Amino acid sequence: MNVLVIVLTLALSIFHYPLSIVNAATPLTKVVIGFAAMNARVAPLWITEEQGILAKYGLQAQQVYLRGAPVLVAGMASGDIHFGRSGGSATLAAVGAGHDFKVIASFSSRNSYDLMARPNIKRAEELRGKKIAVTSIGGSSWMGVMLWLEHFGLDPVRDNIQLLVVGDQLVQMQAVETGIADAAGLDGVFSKQLRAKGFNLLGEYSDLKAAIVGQAMVVPQTFLTRHGDIAESYLKSEVEALAFAVAPKNKPTVIRLLMKRLKTEAAGAEEGYQDLLRGVDRKPFPSLEGMRNIQRILKPRNPKLGDIKVENVVDDRIMRRLDESGFIDRTYAAQGVSLK
Repeated sequence: MNVLVIVLTLALSIFHYPLSIVNAATPLTKVVIGFAAMNARVAPLWITEEQGILAKYGLQAQQVYLRGAPVLVAGMASGDIHFGRSGGSATLAAVGAGHDFKVIASFSSRNSYDLMARPNIKRAEELRGKKIAVTSIGGSSWMGVMLWLEHFGLDPVRDNIQLLVVGDQLVQMQAVETGIADAAGLDGVFSKQLRAKGFNLLGEYSDLKAAIVGQAMVVPQTFLTRHGDIAESYLKSEVEALAFAVAPKNKPTVIRLLMKRLKTEAAGAEEGYQDLLRGVDRKPFPSLEGMRNIQRILKPRNPKLGDIKVENVVDDRIMRRLDESGFIDRTYAAQGVSLK
């Protein structure tokens, strides 16, 4: 049994289905959804399960958290995972490696990372010769850091900046706090903690305008071709969960969810909630501009990615149908949210 099978088997074994779904009168279609990030912007994914939205659209899902996009990509390639919540950079790298994946939605197409540094670093140019923590090389946090460096006219090679792979955002924050790293791109829930301790904000998330694809819904082309109806049902459930998440009336429920899933206290969950509001796209169309930015930044590391026709990786047909039919506007209106 190979490592991937062991990892997926262990991950799947810890999940169970709510009794209300198992005992549903109408048979539900079973799908496996993998995700490789643990932050507040993942909340709509969790809401689809906890609010019974998946069952409403005829689906029964196992949501599997996998540490690292490579395992998620391998799971989709093998057919063990049907839908992957992944970043655009991991997706493009997978396509470059020969996988036929499609981005059918983009839930976060703008930067959400504050650039934080240790107290002795006052300006971005002082990052020369320093270490910046990231989750992985080529991952979403790496992409955010690369865009910040580009924004400040810095180059990792020329300026001798080491990108240090340490783990998820919590570990990155700890690396900066302890001096293992000098800086990191962090969501507000973590950057706020460092700011309170005297660490410096070199760049606020909203200052970085370049489009990215931080969280996308990715599916293998074979699945999309054979089961387009299931993909559409799943996107409907995510849109409804997204509307639920950003509706002010549901804030207490979402805060409790974040406290449970992120294992944080009320104050941390509140900051995570604000990250969610500022970081998600209300209409999650796949971002072609974001994918092109990713291709531009990845190309120097992997020149063959420059040969990919990015427009062939993005498939917005389902999202266009949902939008043109009025489904998205009606769904938000039902939660008391106007998109006008």
